[in-house]
Amino acid sequence: MDLFTTPGIMPNLLPYDGEAIFCGAVLSQPEAQQYFDLLMATIPWKNDEVVIYGKKIITKRKVAWFGDSDFSYTYSNVTRTALPWTAGLLELKMLAEAHSGTVFNSCLLNLYHSGEEGMSWHSDDEKELGENTVITSLSLGAARRFAFRHKITKEKAELVLGNGDLMIMQGSTQKHWQHSLLKSVKVKHPRINLTFRTFTF
Repeated sequence: MDLFTTPGIMPNLLPYDGEAIFCGAVLSQPEAQQYFDLLMATIPWKNDEVVIYGKKIITKRKVAWFGDSDFSYTYSNVTRTALPWTAGLLELKMLAEAHSGTVFNSCLLNLYHSGEEGMSWHSDDEKELGENTVITSLSLGAARRFAFRHKITKEKAELVLGNGDLMIMQGSTQKHWQHSLLKSVKVKHPRINLTFRTFTF
């Protein structure tokens, strides 16, 4: 399914079993570029680590995690501890909260240096996120193709997330759908993705 949208309309990208609301650009291009430059320069980026079948793999993609306190979060069998919010991240958190109507207590940031780096199919369904969690995703930098795939029917939905675009995943999305950032050798510039989340500990 391709996305064709009218400005001001926020369609659900998913045909059933969840809600993925595309809000379009919530920042002007100068604002988005300013935040991109700020995050590139000030975030303590680290290569991500995942453990697959007992083997530790270091990814080219870099990550950082921030939150209201130094709570720990485990995904891909690796535990991470949240850093304290920066002023810039708090501004973006308020923006995400205003559009989603949800209060978030953490943010996972991913840095993809080019289109050769992506994210394989997965769901953000960790038990700490609770049932029917709301995750708001903000994209900065290079435009990239993002896709959903239903866990049972394998039906797919796809769109391009550009500089300053915001998307909200909510309802039963994580239960029924996987999502992926698709690779492309044509994309030569970096992208930063911020996913604002609410953990229940």
